[in-house]
Amino acid sequence: MSEINVANILSSDQLSTIFPESRADDFFEALLGDAEDGAYDISLGFKQAAGPELELEFRLARRPGKCLACNLTYGLPQVFSRHPVINVGGIVKKVDHLLNGHASCGDWRLGSTREISRDLHVIPLFISLQAPREGREPH
Repeated sequence: MSEINVANILSSDQLSTIFPESRADDFFEALLGDAEDGAYDISLGFKQAAGPELELEFRLARRPGKCLACNLTYGLPQVFSRHPVINVGGIVKKVDHLLNGHASCGDWRLGSTREISRDLHVIPLFISLQAPREGREPH
């Protein structure tokens, strides 16, 4: 893989473009019928690029006056993996585009929910990275 600074490519600004704040409300609207019923906001963050794997994370931040209980978040990896509003496959395609040929995204998987604090839980998104195909130059 070409030497690139993945953290710069996947900046907070870029990730908020890929996964805008409004997506949490869209998710709760689809899931619960009302965005106001959602207990947390969802954002996408960069964690690390280690070897042939990229780790992003869905950050679930408790909304004021709501409870971010473990029983609300522990089943989410399975829900997120197939929910069309979250669209993990689409996120991976957009990350692949941002890598601009320096590497390409392969398979992805969601890890188990991690409780960071009572106000923040995260769901890791692991994306396998592959070297660019021979003869393909970065744009």
